[in-house]
Amino acid sequence: MAMGGGGGGGHVRGRRRARRKPLSEINVTPLVDVMLVLLIIFMISAPLLTVGVPVELPKTEASAVETDKPPVTVSIDRDGAIFVARDETAFDALIERVTDEAGDTDREELSIFVRADGRAPYQAVARVMARLSAAGFTKLNLITDTAAES
Repeated sequence: MAMGGGGGGGHVRGRRRARRKPLSEINVTPLVDVMLVLLIIFMISAPLLTVGVPVELPKTEASAVETDKPPVTVSIDRDGAIFVARDETAFDALIERVTDEAGDTDREELSIFVRADGRAPYQAVARVMARLSAAGFTKLNLITDTAAES
């Protein structure tokens, strides 16, 4: 038997196994897909978060109010019941509840949006606004529907 130089079982010079270089690019396609889905979800759900108490707003031609800080919303339904955010509140506890909702914001800097049903008693709306004004809240805004009634 002759000894051959390039047998089958040993390492053959020149036939190296190619090493894979690490991938240095990030595939952003899944990230973009997830972000688009989240954008759609937030676009649909954001308007639903601000309306907690169903009220039929009166129609006016007033323009929108610009605010820097998130406002506290006080709603009055058609029966005259008062809601701060989504929680029903007694008239006597209104100031305490609004202060709790506002956190550490100064009363003079806090915007309060008053959303009253168009068929709510005028007395209920006037009492709420007078109570808030007497407590030192100066930025009171009545929320209405901007489309004029046809």
